[in-house]
Amino acid sequence: MPLKDTALFTMTGDRMRWLTQRQRVLAQNIANANTPGYQAQDLRALDFRQALRETQSNLPLETAQGASFAAKTSANAYKVQDNRYPYEVTPDDNAVIMEEQVMKLGQTQADYQLATRIFRKYTDLYKTALGSNGQ
Repeated sequence: MPLKDTALFTMTGDRMRWLTQRQRVLAQNIANANTPGYQAQDLRALDFRQALRETQSNLPLETAQGASFAAKTSANAYKVQDNRYPYEVTPDDNAVIMEEQVMKLGQTQADYQLATRIFRKYTDLYKTALGSNGQ
């Protein structure tokens, strides 16, 4: 089985793409911190259970004739949503709180670093299993 077809590899890649998109949305919030009426946005949380179900359902299945079934993908994986309950709103109706956005950016960075470490460890394990001694 190719490395790119494994569940952990697929889920880690999805998580990294989600975190990259989230960083863009948070940076946009910070860029619009002084825009009157701007509402802070964030991505819909990536549902681990749903991602696992989709990954498991995407395993190649053989038909009687030897053809394989098409893989399913989630179209709304990275849906942007407004912050429903802003903690604080300025007099010009701007709901961007810089401290909150910077905190979310820091968490996003830490989560991305974790995903890259998992990815690296998994590829090292895969290389070791193939006999290349992790190089």
